[in-house]
Amino acid sequence: MDNNLIPIFVALTGLAVLLQSGVLIAMYLTMRKTGARVEAIASEVQLHVMPTIEQAQTLFAELRPKLEAISENIQDTTTTVRGQVERVDATVTDVVDRARLQIIRADELLTRTLDRVECTSDLVHKTVVSPVKQVSGLMRGISVGFEALFSGQAKANGAARQPRGPIPQDEMFI
Repeated sequence: MDNNLIPIFVALTGLAVLLQSGVLIAMYLTMRKTGARVEAIASEVQLHVMPTIEQAQTLFAELRPKLEAISENIQDTTTTVRGQVERVDATVTDVVDRARLQIIRADELLTRTLDRVECTSDLVHKTVVSPVKQVSGLMRGISVGFEALFSGQAKANGAARQPRGPIPQDEMFI
């Protein structure tokens, strides 16, 4: 039986080799088409994208010094502005402190002035108003005394006394 199977195995092996050859040829043809497509895409990329990339590189090369100068200017400006802000802050703080001190001084001055006005008012009341009231009361007493004296002579002369009416409470006390 060995002799009958060998040609079958040889035929199967030959068929397998032919099948593998067909698969390899199909793979070769597919790879060739894909390679052609990749070459076409690569040439299109080189034709369209590469000039754009080169222009962008040239543009970046031209802009780099300008961007560096702008960056340095921004840093210098930031440093200058920071210094100015610190100076303004110090000045504003100083002005606020001085204004606060002046307000305290003005408050103290006003308080002292009002205290002195109050003391002066009390002094004027004690030295002027009280004596004036006393003199006024004394003068009233003298005028009432003269009135009583002269009204007594008028009775003696026969003249009728004019009724004065009741004396108001305010006039009774000084």
